[in-house]
Amino acid sequence: MQSFDVAVIGSGPGGYVAAIRCSQLGMRTALIEKYNTLGGTCLNVGCIPSKSLLDSSHHYEDAINHFEEHGIEIPGEVKVNLEKMIGRKAAVVEQTTKGIDFLMNKNKITVFKGMGSFKDGNTIIISGEKKEEITAKYIIIATGSKPASLSFIKIDKERIITSTEALELKEIPKHLIIIGGGVIGLELGQVYKRLGADVSVIEYADRITPVMDSALSRELTKVMKKQKIKFHLSHQVNKVVRRGNNVYVTAVDKKGVEVSFEGDYCLVSVGRKPYTDKLNLEAVGVKLTQSGQIEVNNDLQTSNSNIYAIGDVVRGAMLAHKAEEEGVMVAEMIAGQKPHIDYNLIPNVIYTWPEVASVGKTEEELKISGVDYKSGQFPMRALGRSRASGDTDGFIKILADSKTDEVLGVHMIGARVADLIAEAVVAMEFRASAEDIARMSHSHPTYAEAVKEAALAASDNRPLHI
Repeated sequence: MQSFDVAVIGSGPGGYVAAIRCSQLGMRTALIEKYNTLGGTCLNVGCIPSKSLLDSSHHYEDAINHFEEHGIEIPGEVKVNLEKMIGRKAAVVEQTTKGIDFLMNKNKITVFKGMGSFKDGNTIIISGEKKEEITAKYIIIATGSKPASLSFIKIDKERIITSTEALELKEIPKHLIIIGGGVIGLELGQVYKRLGADVSVIEYADRITPVMDSALSRELTKVMKKQKIKFHLSHQVNKVVRRGNNVYVTAVDKKGVEVSFEGDYCLVSVGRKPYTDKLNLEAVGVKLTQSGQIEVNNDLQTSNSNIYAIGDVVRGAMLAHKAEEEGVMVAEMIAGQKPHIDYNLIPNVIYTWPEVASVGKTEEELKISGVDYKSGQFPMRALGRSRASGDTDGFIKILADSKTDEVLGVHMIGARVADLIAEAVVAMEFRASAEDIARMSHSHPTYAEAVKEAALAASDNRPLHI
């Protein structure tokens, strides 16, 4: 039986990063993964493949709708080869997962393929091609999450699908019905809308992306409506039935009237649930919360002190980079260091076009907390760079403390804001004021100038270009 200092169960962004950091700190480390490829949901059926399809579909949309205005004329019909598009996505995924294999070898991490489950607090049974056991002083659970559904919906993985199947479709839907107006539904909805599908989004709440600042929700709704995506808000779905190649969805609207939808595919995108199946947590006294998450303290320790849990399987936003931060933190804690994570400073991004990004407090949160704040906003259309590229939708909004001018939240929608949000994270990490950002030089012409202008608007209502 092999012995390790640390064993990590799950090789997603949280798990493999935790393993790397443990190894860097001199610990003999094992990584256990039930699938044949490393990388977890994010690399295999989540963040990476969805961005690949978003990028491919964006090129197609530009070719059919925007090339001409740039003086690019394509003789003949521009066609979608979905098989090729899916093939490119698969190649990107393969390249990325092989990168994880390389990192495991580089850091001398022992990888076990198979289902990991607890025998006791220090022993893990691995059920793969062969059954084996390993021991470790510390164990990190990083088993991630799976798509959630509604109790009355039968996912058949053919016509009634989750995000996993939506990344592997053999045809472009005629009418894709999406249940849930969150990140995953909107991103995949935009992919297939660009490729020619009719797309209807049915959302229970009164707005899409309900956890983000409401101004972002409103702007994204407006822009996606321009893209001809249909939204049905405040609708409670109560029935999903497949008949042949069609799917029928019924829902009750906010007036209590039952409405029906007919499509050829239905994407159920109502969030994700923690994955703890077959871990045998009972054997080691690891407790779950009512929502199925693993219960942890502020140090991410479970009710068994030598077992930690990170990522989607514990409380907080289900984000790859949040899992990574937690993986590093736990590794450093095991090594006797004193790391910390400020969860308020973990950004959130939606990779539609325009992109949406946010960090810190929303206006709604500040109002509930009774914080006296000021707001500065700048539209993307006022930037020379936006006009040059034709990406004029969106804005950047900075919220700052009325008394101290400290930046409390930054909310963006527009071109490349997924990258721009990093500036806001840095500023808030160092507790910058709106004036601090306003006095920084920003290159011209760039999308980032909108950050400076929003900061000018927030610090003393003095933007220069509106």
